Amino acid sequence: MDIVIERACGMDVHKDNITACIVTPERKEIQAFSTKTVFLLQLVDWIKQHNCTHVAMESTSVYWKPIVNLLEAEDIEFLVVNAQHMKAVPGRKTDVKDAEWIAKLLRHGLLKASYIPDRNQRELRELVRYRRSIIEERARQHNRIQKVLEGANIKLGSVVSDVMGVSARDMPDAIADGEEDPEKLANFARRTMKKKKEELELALKGYISSHQRLMLKTILGHIDFLTEQIEMLDKEVANRVSSHQEDIARLDSIPGIATRMAEQILSEIGTDVKKQFPTAAHMCS
Repeated sequence: MDIVIERACGMDVHKDNITACIVTPERKEIQAFSTKTVFLLQLVDWIKQHNCTHVAMESTSVYWKPIVNLLEAEDIEFLVVNAQHMKAVPGRKTDVKDAEWIAKLLRHGLLKASYIPDRNQRELRELVRYRRSIIEERARQHNRIQKVLEGANIKLGSVVSDVMGVSARDMPDAIADGEEDPEKLANFARRTMKKKKEELELALKGYISSHQRLMLKTILGHIDFLTEQIEMLDKEVANRVSSHQEDIARLDSIPGIATRMAEQILSEIGTDVKKQFPTAAHMCS
């Protein structure tokens, strides 16, 4: 079988260690490295000393990321490969060390690289996904508030569509701080909710124990913390996509896609928005 890449390195990457095999026309060499940064730098130096042009590794969990970051900085070509794809290539993988097998497949051009976005997009994707997970966590905490109130027979959710919305948020806060008078609690209503004062007074008449107040106070504090984190991430994401406002506007013009969703799409597909979404009409057809 023809050799496509003369100087190749294959890596078997784990959480705490890496086994690397370099195969060149002159020789084959195998070394093990720790995954701590100082040893990863030694690994990259070792690869450069052998003039390796390509490096391949399995896409194992997130363990490949710090290696790829260093290889990118040194302009060394890399392939992150799906392990299932390598298993599909005929050969005696069980009889050969993993790193050596990867290096052999790489040399003969038998590996298909997984798509790896550039570092900026990887970081943006990580930020957006983490922001989404925090938003989902905040929604779960909103549901906990509703359950605690229902446990105290406070039917605020029957009158207000969102007990944590602007119109009603002050009421759970006041209850957590010890307020029990339904009339005083109803006076915290804002905007159009003021018109439902009588309904609110009936809904806010319940029995809440010290335990439930503690739960409310703790959950409300957690929600406020999550909101601060979301706002911080919103600013960071907005800063990172500030140079791609044309792409954001193009995505935002599609019915049903708001700015936040547009940022999420941008983080997933990169900046090639014009090619994938030429017009809003294209998406609606």
